[in-house]
Amino acid sequence: MSKRYTAEFKRDAVALALSSEKTVTEVARDLGVSPEGLRGWVKQAKVDRGEGPAGALTTAEREELVRLRRKVREQEATIEVLGKGVPRTREFAMGS
Repeated sequence: MSKRYTAEFKRDAVALALSSEKTVTEVARDLGVSPEGLRGWVKQAKVDRGEGPAGALTTAEREELVRLRRKVREQEATIEVLGKGVPRTREFAMGS
């Protein structure tokens, strides 16, 4: 099971990785996190500062995307529930 880290811990880990003479792998080992995880945090921090590749989503944009996708799923479910009653209403209105 993956471990959850606070935003503050991630921010401090990224700052340490970027300011240290050590490699990301060494810093990760010192902090007890996976090197891949720390590399991901560093990459996302660079995107958030506008230093990432074109089209990369910032953390805020990712959070908004998750929120909007959740809202769309909820609305689709509501439409599906409401739509189930519509055919019966149409049949009734047409005299069937």
